[in-house]
Amino acid sequence: MLPRSLVFLCLNFAVATVAASEADLQPQVVVTATRSAQTVDDTLADVSIITRQDIEFSATRDISDLLRLQAGIDIARTGGPGGQTSVFLRGTNNNHVLVLVDGVRVSSLNTGALTWETLPLASIERIEIVRGPRASYWGSDAIGGVIQIFTRKLSGPRATVGYGSYGDAKAEAGLGRRDEQGGYSLQIGARDVDGFPSQNENGFAFEDRNHGLRNRHFAARADRRWSDQAIEGTWIRSQGTAEFSGGASDFTEQALHGAWSGSIRPGWRQRLSVGHASEDYATPVFFTRYQSRRNSFGWQNEVALNTSQRLVLGIDHLREQGENRDTFSDTAAYRENRHNTGVYAGWQATRSHFDSDLALRVDDNSLFGRQTTGSVAVGWHFSDAVRTYLSYGHGFRGPTLNEQYSPGFGGLFAGNPDLEPERSRSGELALEWAPAAGQRLKAQLYATRIRNLISFSGADFRAENVARARIRGAELDYEKRLGDWQIASTLTWQQPRNEDTGTDLQRRPRQKATASIDRDFGPGARVGVELIASGPRNDVGGIRLPGYALVSVRASWLLSSQWRLAARIENLTDRDYELAYGYNTPGRSVFLDLVWSTD
Repeated sequence: MLPRSLVFLCLNFAVATVAASEADLQPQVVVTATRSAQTVDDTLADVSIITRQDIEFSATRDISDLLRLQAGIDIARTGGPGGQTSVFLRGTNNNHVLVLVDGVRVSSLNTGALTWETLPLASIERIEIVRGPRASYWGSDAIGGVIQIFTRKLSGPRATVGYGSYGDAKAEAGLGRRDEQGGYSLQIGARDVDGFPSQNENGFAFEDRNHGLRNRHFAARADRRWSDQAIEGTWIRSQGTAEFSGGASDFTEQALHGAWSGSIRPGWRQRLSVGHASEDYATPVFFTRYQSRRNSFGWQNEVALNTSQRLVLGIDHLREQGENRDTFSDTAAYRENRHNTGVYAGWQATRSHFDSDLALRVDDNSLFGRQTTGSVAVGWHFSDAVRTYLSYGHGFRGPTLNEQYSPGFGGLFAGNPDLEPERSRSGELALEWAPAAGQRLKAQLYATRIRNLISFSGADFRAENVARARIRGAELDYEKRLGDWQIASTLTWQQPRNEDTGTDLQRRPRQKATASIDRDFGPGARVGVELIASGPRNDVGGIRLPGYALVSVRASWLLSSQWRLAARIENLTDRDYELAYGYNTPGRSVFLDLVWSTD
């Protein structure tokens, strides 16, 4: 059961401060929900934003520590800092979340998952999280939603050194320059972690030694504007080694992006973009190397029909290549290519108190054929403080190259080239209430049904489209500013069910609650507390993992105009818990960062 004290605490924060005075919560502009710029208040989707300020104040090392505070997001990790991280959005599978870096798809072609643990937080400006199906704008994978990561812009020199528990040392340096016409940024960094044993005595490959992470990362970006035209380019790269029980994996991940945008004529804007993403992941102890390459091209047009209506029209093309190589015999278990062309159109209209968004997309894939997806959303403003919206949409996920072509292990768990995409239908009802400046409450009800789920349950455990899932859920998200205090809390209830077995989907709890309470103590000093409580979850082999509650503390002090000290105590109560059966998680740990910046 979810600890009642924490649930009461979250609700108490939401109720006790309703009538107090507060500072403004300014609407933020997002681009992921409809591939066009909208404020959060105008978007007919559930959107959350993690800002650069949030990242710096958290003093955390991992993106998963930021995501787990968000409503509807559950995290599972097999071990320490280099362990494989899974992100479940609204109860859907790990590969049902489309992940973008500056608009470029970055998940592996072979496994369908992203190696979240390799992403350098120092290079991230903000993160946009859009819940619900987005296939009608983005195509494959966006069943549970989309998470888009935007790389950072520096306006001056910057350097950071940090150290913490488990021998977690990092060093980062960057240089940037910006003016009204644009600018550039260059960043380099390194993180070395001694870690801890990734498995415990219940693990299938337990060994009593530390498993660490070595990560070297680089990021660059440049942009320039003239008149109403702009060009931009970004490059982010991570390279290193992640250790686990029995061995280690060497990784190289990178994403490059370039775009030209501007007006063609009054009321008509276009954006031409190109991208490249690659992954190299080698595990010598298993004699395997996975490689994937993805090149993309897109052209999008936004046409204002009048002051209250606009069209979003676009086409994007992907060329993808993936390989699974046996490094012992130096032969390819498979080496396949595929390409995908998608054409999409969206109509967004506002009339008095009424908003609407209709979208349709057709994808043509060289391996699994044509897929058509659509979505509709309508919203109504009862007043300036209250609005509601209702949405419905389709989604799909194309099979990965592993699911299609893997030879398996001794003929078992082999892929199936005849697999069809997984398909989904989702609906959502939301209510948003902003009774005063600096205060906002969001509530959502949603349901998703997924069919043709790929399961290794055929003859000799061959991959087949046989499984089905049904997910129902509710989310409550509240934030409040009260003088020097800032409070945010979320409650999530979900029922992610496998309709064939009648059991809950693995590693996704039915209940989760989070809260953060921060206070400013004069200029440059801030202290905060994070609380996370998760209910029990199912795991592999019918294991039932118990629920847990974590408390973490974060603080930041401005030592001078250019120096800042940040600190974090993770798992303050030293709670022993598991995110995956047989795998360890960090105990009480302390991290310190010293930052020099002229930004």
